[in-house]
Amino acid sequence: MSHTKAYAAYDAETPLKDFDLERREPGPHDVQIEILYCGVCHSDVHQVKNEWGNSIFPMVPGHEIVGRVTAVGNAVTKFKEGDLAGVGCLVDSCRECENCKDGQEQYCKNGWTGTYNGFERDGKTPTYGGYSKQIVTTEDFVLKISDKLDLKAIAPLLCAGITTFSPLRHWKVGKGHKVGVLGLGGLGHMAVKFAASFGAEVTMLSHSPSKEADAKRLGAHRFALTSNEETIKSLGNYFDFIIDTVSAPHDYNVYLGMLNTNGVMICVGVPPEPAQVVGFNLIFQRRSIAGSLIGGIAETQEMLDYCAEHNIVSDVEMIDMKDINEAYERMLKGDVKYRFVIDLATL
Repeated sequence: MSHTKAYAAYDAETPLKDFDLERREPGPHDVQIEILYCGVCHSDVHQVKNEWGNSIFPMVPGHEIVGRVTAVGNAVTKFKEGDLAGVGCLVDSCRECENCKDGQEQYCKNGWTGTYNGFERDGKTPTYGGYSKQIVTTEDFVLKISDKLDLKAIAPLLCAGITTFSPLRHWKVGKGHKVGVLGLGGLGHMAVKFAASFGAEVTMLSHSPSKEADAKRLGAHRFALTSNEETIKSLGNYFDFIIDTVSAPHDYNVYLGMLNTNGVMICVGVPPEPAQVVGFNLIFQRRSIAGSLIGGIAETQEMLDYCAEHNIVSDVEMIDMKDINEAYERMLKGDVKYRFVIDLATL
């Protein structure tokens, strides 16, 4: 076992603070990574505050992990010491169900193993995430990281990036499509970048006029102020797809009305309360609401390679580990452009 410094939530009420944990020594198929940077995801806040009711304490959050390989098991073939590597939201799955065999480990029918707030396949060893100095993961769930891009800005791609890349690829979004992106945050800013890169016409949907300049800088072709009733009316039956990244309660019906015939509203944000949907908003124009969860390992690697080729990274603000609790408060206020990333050298 290897002693590792970390930061953890000890319960749902008190601030995160120092924590010591033990990482396993690399087994034959394991990769040990010195964590250099870890992104801060909104789901970290949900889990730390037990808003989804499944939190396991003490909890070391963090699933947007990039760093350098420090050791590999004797059966590892994809990585060597010194390589750049990343770990996203998954560290294992059953590998036997049809979804796992199809490269969709995020939909493992026997339950995938989360990078944190979960248990290893033995069902009893807790998983601890990237707010720590190192991690040991089976090589099949480790990702290759390009040295062409800014390493710290790559970290959020491992959740915010793949969460928006995957549905855009699944629905084959591209030239000729009109895409609305609801919410300009960690997920939304990546949705804008990817949808624009794929050739779609992109409209940022926001209730905040101050977001317009940034939305267009990120690649949006249009900006629509959703607090304006006339704007909402003008967008009736307009979009082929809407990527809904909002994690706060909001009225789905407003945006369903903006979808054209056969349009799809793809939800990647997770509001803490159930949403009410008026049936007429679906059956007229044969609209759909769908959801999408991150992506499998192969698709995540595809996304990382695409980003390296097209020079796409997240817009980040660096923080020290000691400032994580303040960062959570700022996230809840929308005060970040557009992803916090922890410099683990400060732990």
